[in-house]
Amino acid sequence: MRILVTRPREDAERIARKLASLGHEPVVVPLLETRFLDGDEIALDGVQAILATSANGVRAFARRSARRDLPLFAVGPQTAQEARAAGFAVVRDAGGDANALGDAASKWAAPEAGMLLHVKGADAPSALAALLGRKGFAAKSVVLYDMATLAEPPRELGEAFARGIDAALFFSPRSAGIFKNCAGGLATDAAIAACISQATASALAPLIFREVRIAKEPNQQALLALL
Repeated sequence: MRILVTRPREDAERIARKLASLGHEPVVVPLLETRFLDGDEIALDGVQAILATSANGVRAFARRSARRDLPLFAVGPQTAQEARAAGFAVVRDAGGDANALGDAASKWAAPEAGMLLHVKGADAPSALAALLGRKGFAAKSVVLYDMATLAEPPRELGEAFARGIDAALFFSPRSAGIFKNCAGGLATDAAIAACISQATASALAPLIFREVRIAKEPNQQALLALL
């Protein structure tokens, strides 16, 4: 299958290698660009653990702190893998979404042991810290990166569909919405839309696809299982 990957370049290339190993032909056309925010070293006094809801959160933290001795609680396997690659000695994987991470973190941590710090992107929800606050934890969020839309739709997107796309991967409602805005005139009706969530699938409307498939769990492994 020729499979479109629209994630930011670094993540897209990793997924492309995985797709190629499964016998697919990946077509990488990033629609977003990761912009890490510069700043002072992150203050970690009184922090008992780092919470990460994306691999970019781990990368952004690693740019702003040399500390790897704190436990890192990851939303899912890709984020956990990135944390281990960055050198964190203690990594736990909630295997789900932000709600799953909040529930897991409340079992892995203790309210009296210190603050939980959520490292996040500018457009990521801040509900995780609020959820943990309701569970009796001191928790806060810090924005360390932003996901920027490209100034113009890439020419490669039209070229990819002109050659034929069998399936397209959509990892978030935002990326699905950006694709929709770029998709005027594209022959999407011959492709499968593989979506990580129902909200992501809804963001593609009213585009027509041959089939819209939704992952059973909100992670990359479940998404790739749709192919």
